[in-house]
Amino acid sequence: MFDLEKIFNQFRAEGEFVVARELGVGHINDTFLVKSTGRTDFVLQRINHVVFPNVPELVENKVLISRHLREKLAHLDADELEKRVLTFVRTNSGGDYYLDDDGNYWNLTVYINGSVIYARVTSNKVAFEAGKLFGEFLFLTRDFDSSKLKEVIPDFHKMSSRLGQFDRALSAAAPERIRLALESIEFADQSREEMLRLERLIDQGLIPIRATHNDTKISNAVFSENDQALCVIDTDTVMPGAIHFDFGDAVRTICSTADEDEPDLAKVRFDLGFFESFASGFIGSLGDGISDLEAEYLAFSAKMMTFIVGLRMLTDFLENDTYFKTSRENHNLDRARNQFRLAQEMEKNMDEMGEIIRSERAKTFEPVTP
Repeated sequence: MFDLEKIFNQFRAEGEFVVARELGVGHINDTFLVKSTGRTDFVLQRINHVVFPNVPELVENKVLISRHLREKLAHLDADELEKRVLTFVRTNSGGDYYLDDDGNYWNLTVYINGSVIYARVTSNKVAFEAGKLFGEFLFLTRDFDSSKLKEVIPDFHKMSSRLGQFDRALSAAAPERIRLALESIEFADQSREEMLRLERLIDQGLIPIRATHNDTKISNAVFSENDQALCVIDTDTVMPGAIHFDFGDAVRTICSTADEDEPDLAKVRFDLGFFESFASGFIGSLGDGISDLEAEYLAFSAKMMTFIVGLRMLTDFLENDTYFKTSRENHNLDRARNQFRLAQEMEKNMDEMGEIIRSERAKTFEPVTP
């Protein structure tokens, strides 16, 4: 077990260590809430250096984006700014991360007091506020030079790369795992051509590359106690990407009626009302920060991102669960089945989703009457 007090003391934090408890969120990193004697508490995180082989570059990305957001929101007072942008605490030696004797990388951020994080959306207001928050993140970073960001997970949302990983995993998988996953494997194969549509537009230069979060699940949005969205967190995966990666991944978690590992597929449905609320907040925050062609593929991106996450989970199952944390037998297969069902539910609602996008865009660019 980690000596969290010793690790915490390597940072220039205000206040002394009192106690720490694990925050049970995330599949990849180990995250702890540290209570201190100072005016704030802190979030101490061990970054998984197996999943992220170049942690120094990852931390540099996080700090660069936070610095940019702080400049954009410099008009806010200090207390409000601390709620809206992640504050990284430097180490005693002046760095942005601490490397312990066992080769583990740690960073420390200021905890947003009174904050709330949702594993699932509970109301249209929460969906709308999440849309505003993620849309604002993309709007504020639209002028950030994405070439300054390191690709900490190469081809993270590149569909052709993920399909290639799936093919390799399938060719080497144990027969029993293939048997259990056969229905999901067939769905993945049948969906290939459709799921490459957006990648081809990106490769042709028709969809621009920008700074994107790349992991916009609802639990990466921090809310106040009255459900006002405050801050985007867990910026480990900030990299160059397409706006669709963030919109689609957010819809994936916000508009599902079930947790992403729910094994009872009858409970997995698509909530069109939450989608409308999220899209309204997102598009309203972005304004003219999105092109017509980008907007045209927003609805499809929800299905695409749900598929690619399901594909990654299926691949991990075939590879004997080496990436996502699991807590039960066939956990990753349950996740993959869940996500593929959600993608199918989205397809049933695709026409309505597209109409909502067009309607919200029309409101945004509605001419002002003199």
